[in-house]
Amino acid sequence: MSNQTIGQRGEILAASHLRKLGYHILETNRRTPYGEVDIIALEGSALCFVEVKTRSSLNFGHPFESVDERKQKHLIRAAQHYLQEAQDRDFKSLRFDVLALVGAQEGEMEYELLRGAFEA
Repeated sequence: MSNQTIGQRGEILAASHLRKLGYHILETNRRTPYGEVDIIALEGSALCFVEVKTRSSLNFGHPFESVDERKQKHLIRAAQHYLQEAQDRDFKSLRFDVLALVGAQEGEMEYELLRGAFEA
């Protein structure tokens, strides 16, 4: 299975998992001039920008490690762009979450959600 296929599968599973946790998915794969946001969702009154990282194993490190400072800056800029366009949204706080999925190509995925992974 290619990395792209693993990533696409992970994003589908991630949206489903977040729904089970009570997130209301607003958009997936939102493109902005600053990059793509995997999932934009509401959890209660918090508007969440969720980065999804999927790995078939931990052989090359934990998925959280790939959300480095450069990636965080892209996500913050993308979120700012989104907020300028979507001013009518009703939320009280803003959060950046990272959802890591790790599992065998055909096996069960393990999910680890880091709420408030970084701040703008």
